[in-house]
Amino acid sequence: MMDFLEEPIPGVGTYDDFNTIDWVREKSRDRDRHREITNKSKESTWALIHSVSDAFSGWLLMLLIGLLSGSLAGLIDISAHWMTDLKEGICTGGIWFNHEHCCWNSQHVTFEDRDKCPEWNSWSQLIISTNEGAFAYIVNYFMYVLWALLFAFLAVSLVKVFAPYACGSGIPEIKTILSGFIIRGYLGKWTLIIKTVTLVLAVSSGLSLGKEGPLVHVACCCGNILCHCFNKYRKNEAKRREVLSAAAAAGVSVAFGAPIGGVLFSLEEVSYYFPLKTLWRSFFAALVAAFTLRSINPFGNSRLVLFYVEFHTPWHLFELVPFILLGIFGGLWGALFIRTNIAWCRKRKTTQLGKYPVIEVLVVTAITAILAFPNEYTRMSTSELISELFNDCGLLDSSKLCDYENRFNTSKAGELPDRPAGVGVYSAMWQLALTLILKIVITIFTFGMKIPSGLFIPSMAVGAIAGRLLGVGMEQLAYYHHDWAIFNSWCSQGADCITPGLYAMVGAAACLGGVTRMTVSLVVIMFELTGGLEYIVPLMAAAMTSKWVADALGREGIYDAHIRLNGYPFLEAKEEFAHKTLAMDVMKPRRNDPLLTVLTQDSMTVEDVETIISETTYSGFPVVVSRESQRLVGFVLRRDLIISVENARKKQDGVVSTSVIYFTEHSPPMPPYTPPTLKLWNILDLSPFTVTDLTPMEIVVDIFRKLGLRQCLVTHNGRLLGIITKKDVLKHIAQMANQDPDSILFN
Repeated sequence: MMDFLEEPIPGVGTYDDFNTIDWVREKSRDRDRHREITNKSKESTWALIHSVSDAFSGWLLMLLIGLLSGSLAGLIDISAHWMTDLKEGICTGGIWFNHEHCCWNSQHVTFEDRDKCPEWNSWSQLIISTNEGAFAYIVNYFMYVLWALLFAFLAVSLVKVFAPYACGSGIPEIKTILSGFIIRGYLGKWTLIIKTVTLVLAVSSGLSLGKEGPLVHVACCCGNILCHCFNKYRKNEAKRREVLSAAAAAGVSVAFGAPIGGVLFSLEEVSYYFPLKTLWRSFFAALVAAFTLRSINPFGNSRLVLFYVEFHTPWHLFELVPFILLGIFGGLWGALFIRTNIAWCRKRKTTQLGKYPVIEVLVVTAITAILAFPNEYTRMSTSELISELFNDCGLLDSSKLCDYENRFNTSKAGELPDRPAGVGVYSAMWQLALTLILKIVITIFTFGMKIPSGLFIPSMAVGAIAGRLLGVGMEQLAYYHHDWAIFNSWCSQGADCITPGLYAMVGAAACLGGVTRMTVSLVVIMFELTGGLEYIVPLMAAAMTSKWVADALGREGIYDAHIRLNGYPFLEAKEEFAHKTLAMDVMKPRRNDPLLTVLTQDSMTVEDVETIISETTYSGFPVVVSRESQRLVGFVLRRDLIISVENARKKQDGVVSTSVIYFTEHSPPMPPYTPPTLKLWNILDLSPFTVTDLTPMEIVVDIFRKLGLRQCLVTHNGRLLGIITKKDVLKHIAQMANQDPDSILFN
């Protein structure tokens, strides 16, 4: 295709920032490289060793990504747990212990009061030596808000000063990068360091955000940095994106302790190009990452799963009705959240608000902390809240959610067990209802601020609260009306009918599905996350219902909506193009436009080419036999042309402005005393993708999606007519959908 192996010029074949890679060219270069290594391996032992190491390098890279991702995730988990507890008090037995570990090590703690030990001191105990009374409450309240503001201020300041790319979730940008777009620095070492530090600070501040989405960005940064250790991946953008797909799988694996779900998430939601080889390597990277995290044991429970559940009762067919209701709620919440969050983020981008990210973060943090402290369910970390909501009440549980009357009595023969809700349960229901309202409102304003912010955990919290409320309601309905036909037919005597924790789990899946529009990977992540393998059918029913409801109200998931808001050139593979337009309707130049800028294969001087480069901003130029014939020879990229001409002027004797440039393999003999010619055959793409002017745009869009093209040339009877770029395709799709075509910001 192209002769890249013949005297390569440094810089040729690379891409500018905010440009799209040429997948076809990158795959061709990798095949040429692999063919050369294979041929040489038969010549000597050293070449054979080099060939084997080249084949093994991919697996070694996956091992390193898994180890580094798992280690960083463990560090983030431990640090975030300690700093979250720092807002409420400190361990005098060892400042490095969080609340739970502090009381684990205590000799003066009972099982009932396992959260209270003399070694753990609240701020009021340290400052005014008492934990009782209104003044002590005010001191604790003040310190809670102060620590939250300090953590948030540090997070937003570090992001603003050192790594602006470290903000947000990172998944929309990673999807765009994996589709072939280049955003230099987005996966760099500074972004990795700052994202890791500020993620801990942001989670500890108590804001309504999670660390799971940003952990995918952290893992992809690890993958990108480690790629530079291997020539095979450092010099080929398409191969590097295969590694980043596997790194995304490792990120979800350590975020949730869900290696299989991570691979499916990368395949379903993030990756653009996912060959079978990448599937195996993603699985291996996710496995190593999960094993590393399990070895670190950040949760101290010797389990990989984040929210382990152990429900003792099966679900019943009639319960599919409330599960589907939770799915409907999840879909409605997802559609509402996407619309309101995108409207707020658009306001942030287009008004003065976006110029003051530090003030915005501090105001949202202050409001969150002030409203969160009085309610124990908003004061605790969101992960702890979800864990409590998923929990099935046992005899040893001391939570208010488990404050049932007569729960220590065994059930009488022939009757349902006595589980009427006690005072604690009713109190918890009111607090959870207030928590639900706060989470719904505050998450809309939190996601998209200039700090690392994930959406998985807040979405799951909203669903888990709604699910627990519905579950307790169903449970009490079954208790007080167990003689109703709907309960009498499937509630066996002497057994619990309803498991409120299961409803929380299903609600969490429904709301997460409504926001992200995940289906298969979501169900797998949920059962890996909780260990609840027998509850796959309820999870599937809720996930599909939430997707259908959310899709009916708006086709885009939150990540696709943010991609469109930021104007990234991402061609969504899931959407169908159903309009009856032709290639000639989209190509440049249109009627009455200036003629297409082309290069001729053997009649242009260096000065002519430099003039065209200086007067245009096109990323490449078609090469034709002559301006009269317009017969296509190939395509040359602007960057390669600039580098080659500059290189020739510096290193090739006698090259001047009047030197003729040849895009042919053999240049004809030149008369004496003429300046030497410049031969640029080796940078010419001899097989650019072409379509005819009457090709339906439906096919052209499909070609761009499946081959990852940057541009496609349009011909008529072999004559060059025009060019269609990826940006033209995106603008045309936006125009057909009655959207602003100029919202595609990047070239």
